[in-house]
Amino acid sequence: MIIVADNIRITDQIIADAISQMNPVPIQKMVMECEKAGAQFIDINSGPLSRVPEKQMVFLIDAIQKVSKLPLIVDTANPRAMEAGVRTCKNAPIINGFSLEPSRLEKILPLAREFQTDIIGYLLYPNGHVPPDGDKRLEIALELFEQLKKTGIDEKRLIIDPVIVPLSWQDGKFQAMEVLYVIKHLPDIFGFPIRTIAGLSNLTSGRGHKAQKLIMEKAYLSMLAAAGLSMIMMNVFNRDTIKTVKACNLLVDEKIFAWEEMY
Repeated sequence: MIIVADNIRITDQIIADAISQMNPVPIQKMVMECEKAGAQFIDINSGPLSRVPEKQMVFLIDAIQKVSKLPLIVDTANPRAMEAGVRTCKNAPIINGFSLEPSRLEKILPLAREFQTDIIGYLLYPNGHVPPDGDKRLEIALELFEQLKKTGIDEKRLIIDPVIVPLSWQDGKFQAMEVLYVIKHLPDIFGFPIRTIAGLSNLTSGRGHKAQKLIMEKAYLSMLAAAGLSMIMMNVFNRDTIKTVKACNLLVDEKIFAWEEMY
């Protein structure tokens, strides 16, 4: 699994204040810490950026690119901010993302064709609701695939997010198992080894002790790795979960195991 840092997000007050004040230093410090912690990609979750979205997104990406060469995932629902962000990236980023929601199909998906970038597709209904089970998710995956082809985008550019939901939901444990089912069956459905990505923090969002959440995240990481997940979006400052990902990667790697490669 490729490690994607989800730490650069507008819901973090440090990041929100830095954007508001156009101060690159806190953002750059966090990005460098993410890279040091083991991040291989940086997800830039800027939120909607309703005020001067293009300017704020360009500021964010410029700030990050001055201190890091890690590939970027541009994560916003604002089409104007998305376009400005993709244009600012020195190397082609991943667009995050689109779903069957009409506005995303009309405004976000075509950007992947225009800029020849990879794009993440969420397995959600057009109204944004989560499907009840794995089979419904697979049906949506095929619909996303058809929309991708209609737009003229190479099929290999699609990355599927099966959508992890909180364990605290009434059917949270069932949904967690259905996500694994989807990851395992997507290659058979598509006929090629399609890439997948998932947000680990969704699993433990809501109430719960930090130590308990950490245990559940580590356990689920192993299950995601066994299912064949390609990319894991996570808080890279949790050292135990980073160690778990690296251990999982050693186990699923085809190379002969060597203790010297641990961590």
